[in-house]
Amino acid sequence: MALIVQKYGGTSVGSAERIKNVANRVAKARAEGHDVVVVVSAMSGETNRLVALAHEMQDTPDPRELDVVLSTGEQVTIGLLAMALKNIGVAAKSYTGWQVALKTDTAHTKARIESIDDKKMRADLAAGRVVIVAGFQGISSEGDIATLGRGGSDTSAVALAAALNADECQIYTDVDGVYTTDPRMVPEAHRLDTITFEEMLELASLGSKVLQIRSVEFAGKYKVRLRVLSSLQDGSNGTLITFEEDDNMERAAVTGIATDKNQARINVRGVPDKPGVAYQILGAVADANIEVDMIIQNVGSEGTTDFSFTVPRGDYKATLSLLNDLKDSIGAADIDGDDTVCKVSVVGMGMRSHVGVAAKIFRTLAEESINIQMISTSEIKVSVLIDEKYMELAARVLHKAFELEK
Repeated sequence: MALIVQKYGGTSVGSAERIKNVANRVAKARAEGHDVVVVVSAMSGETNRLVALAHEMQDTPDPRELDVVLSTGEQVTIGLLAMALKNIGVAAKSYTGWQVALKTDTAHTKARIESIDDKKMRADLAAGRVVIVAGFQGISSEGDIATLGRGGSDTSAVALAAALNADECQIYTDVDGVYTTDPRMVPEAHRLDTITFEEMLELASLGSKVLQIRSVEFAGKYKVRLRVLSSLQDGSNGTLITFEEDDNMERAAVTGIATDKNQARINVRGVPDKPGVAYQILGAVADANIEVDMIIQNVGSEGTTDFSFTVPRGDYKATLSLLNDLKDSIGAADIDGDDTVCKVSVVGMGMRSHVGVAAKIFRTLAEESINIQMISTSEIKVSVLIDEKYMELAARVLHKAFELEK
């Protein structure tokens, strides 16, 4: 008998019929003798509806009150799933994040998990119940409801699996695993049976929507066995995220391609070329709780430099406003940007033992007249910033160039 944490996303619980389907899957796992903890998201579209309602009340909703509103989506789902399980004879009990209690810091709408009290869950499991926990939410050190940010239910599930020392954490989505790239853009994309933790971490950080990056980080830190499966079809073992590299040195150079439209470029032009200027710019952005991704600095003439970086598209206007307020103090000649860009990334452990990957990327894009605005690299990935209108084309031609359809 194993202890399994199952997480079901918004699409998987998007209707009463689908919630009943989830109940049947959970019941099957119980019938096989497993202890089961279930983490669920809000029903598909519900979080967007709640955000829209909040914006009707305030142009910029108060973060604490927004968390109060957003947390209700998952509360509905846990109650409905508990009812569905009880209706088919399976003992179950639902918990909100604060009832568990999953404790977080005080960064509303972007809270991070600090600790989990597993006593109630273990008591229920020992009594033969299925435990159902609302994902995406917890309780802050100040006693307030706090949410973990979009995709936070994945993080909740992995964190609970770590706290309970679960045998496996199964992430159920509307796809049956991790693909070489988004199959909606590239029909030739295929499912990977396994992927290394490092590759999955890169893909998650670079825009792959299958898993949230924080959930992968948790899995890596606590060595949680993680599997991605589909809740909408049977017969697939999904994709297992492994913690051991393939010893085959002839493995393909590239494993997958990620795309991300949630990008905006900020340009700070003509700042003095002196020590500390990068900190003046990025420190202020960090203090505003805005994440920075790609960064380049170009030394100009007459002792000045141009500084460019990317931020999430939703933070674009706030970042421009912040830096324009600091324009005189940092000595910038001009501040502008572009929120019609995207990031395309090529990922693979095989890059460590293959040369020429970057050159092939640049040549492939050049042949399609796709201009590269920024480049960032690591040991196992190359990312390029391009105009968003070329995103799907770039994904298709790179997928073909590295023969990922095979």
